[in-house]
Amino acid sequence: MSVVVKGVGYVMVHVPDFVRYGSKPSRDIEEGGVLLEEINRSVRSYEEAVGYAPNQVFIGNLHPDDLKKIPKPWYQNLLERGARRGKFGEIFPEDEFYAWLKIADDFNLVMLEPDFTELIKGRVGSSPFMNEKRQKKLGDGTPMEQITNAIRAEAALPLYYQGQCIGAIKRDHAHDDTLKAHVLLENLVSKASGSLAMLHLLQQTGLKAEEVDFVMDCTEEAIGDRYQRGGGSMSKAMAEFCDCMTASGCDIRAFCCAPNHAIVNAAGLVASGIHNHVVVAGGGCLAKAGMKYSAHLKHKMPILEDVIGAIAILMGKDDGVSPKVRLDSLGKHDVGAGSSQQAIMSALILRPLQKLGMKMTDIDKYSTELHNSEVTLPAGSGDTPATNYKIMAALAVMNKQIDKSEMDRFIDEKGMLGYAPTQGHVPSAVPFMGHAIEDMKKGKIQRAMFVAKGSLFLGRMSQLSDGISFILEKQ
Repeated sequence: MSVVVKGVGYVMVHVPDFVRYGSKPSRDIEEGGVLLEEINRSVRSYEEAVGYAPNQVFIGNLHPDDLKKIPKPWYQNLLERGARRGKFGEIFPEDEFYAWLKIADDFNLVMLEPDFTELIKGRVGSSPFMNEKRQKKLGDGTPMEQITNAIRAEAALPLYYQGQCIGAIKRDHAHDDTLKAHVLLENLVSKASGSLAMLHLLQQTGLKAEEVDFVMDCTEEAIGDRYQRGGGSMSKAMAEFCDCMTASGCDIRAFCCAPNHAIVNAAGLVASGIHNHVVVAGGGCLAKAGMKYSAHLKHKMPILEDVIGAIAILMGKDDGVSPKVRLDSLGKHDVGAGSSQQAIMSALILRPLQKLGMKMTDIDKYSTELHNSEVTLPAGSGDTPATNYKIMAALAVMNKQIDKSEMDRFIDEKGMLGYAPTQGHVPSAVPFMGHAIEDMKKGKIQRAMFVAKGSLFLGRMSQLSDGISFILEKQ
């Protein structure tokens, strides 16, 4: 049975007051290495985040190739007509996100001050995603005196909007580090943002919530308690949020490879006939907010990691229209494949193509780690997409599939500039899925290959790297 990708939902959330709680900024603030006021002065306004061209590519208002026409630095050349909503989703402002964060809270951990609660009620009241149940979960707020006491005496974490404390999130166990306030905030941010991506996916595909059979979560948060720190299940939490009451789910964890692994597993469930509609979803990673803030401050530029991204992708049976996932040849990085970039790319690209009797030139677009280089270059982290595409082009030359003189053209035609927020799993290949579906339906491209790599060694259990790839093909 053929399996197709029926649609995507991509959202971004502008979270300037959450940057302080990113892993790197929070540690530096605690150690006195940076002034909080300096961070607060350097985050962008919501309007600036909306007008930032890479963010418009992410939600579908611009194509990745359009970035080549926009002068750099992009943060100084904002779009005059940046829009909140795009073909694939939208960019949420922080105040509204607080409402969804509270709605995602099933244990009364998030406390928001009454006046602020009233404000955000008005902001989200007209949302197409609001219903009576979600409205009720917003409640009427918690008195500020009670919030202040929880911060002082109960290790609650203060929450801010425009620099002012408007609430707090409580810990849920005094002796469990996995249930301390900071960790619970990271988990709730992932749940809320991933659920919003799922809601957009359902809206755009027309699929009813009760038609979703299974959800596979691919975020970077391993929710649990001290006895089972990665117990899960973020997938069922998001399914419940989205009223997918006949769905079940499980979590996929594989560092940056998780979305590709989840898509392949979801495709297998559909192809086998076990499920008809499987959603792959991944919320944002708060720990990576402001990760490279110090380099941005040093270069006197705004902190561009003041947004988080979230994704949702619908896999289903062949409908005769949507692009197919080629399950007859998948790229995988075997344990014994070697960890050099050449070895990884050979396993993920050359081997599956050779199995199909194809060359690298038979793929119209390669989507790999699409980190926005404007974020990474100031920190000395390089331009990850450009590096990957150079390796791909060199691989094509080594295998006599193109001439050395054709490398630049290969990179320009088959690659793209990075535009995704630096959130590990979010930029890893899948942001191009929505654009690929559109390009295939319009007849612009025939095939795209999605190549994801992962750093398993970060977990200190193995020195191995990871990788997985698949081909999406026009009907």
